[in-house]
Amino acid sequence: MPASSNFPRALTAEARALLAAFRRAKLTLAAAESCTGGMVAGVLTEIAGSSAVVERGFVTYSNHAKNELLGVPMALIGAKGAVSREVALAMTRGALKNSRAQVAVSVTGIAGPGGARPGKPVGLVHFAAQRRGRKPIHVRHVFKGNRAAVRAAAVSEALRLLRRAAGV
Repeated sequence: MPASSNFPRALTAEARALLAAFRRAKLTLAAAESCTGGMVAGVLTEIAGSSAVVERGFVTYSNHAKNELLGVPMALIGAKGAVSREVALAMTRGALKNSRAQVAVSVTGIAGPGGARPGKPVGLVHFAAQRRGRKPIHVRHVFKGNRAAVRAAAVSEALRLLRRAAGV
């Protein structure tokens, strides 16, 4: 009997569909995550056979981790904030540079309940995704709900953005 999932059924179905599409296209991916804390990689790797697609994941919850693992300049984080379009794009570039994956996604946001600042409410999440050789995509959302709801919505959006960036 299969073990039960740690993720909602709909999210697992999205992950399964993404993995199948990437397998067909012979693509691999990397995820650079902050506010989701590895949940994107987690939902993907919960599915048997995901190692054919998931090349690696970076959990870069702190600013120093963003800098050390992905090469996001501390000056950029200081100027724009960790939760910004610019940092999300830099995280994706760093994930591609520091992996063998063809497609990368990044997630950086404020899951709450604290952490809000003027212009940066709880639920604000910036995403970026890119396929090597193509232009990056940036998406910004303000998700409603508690911490768990914001993080689950962010994972779902990251999966959609991976498919969009890959063109599958």
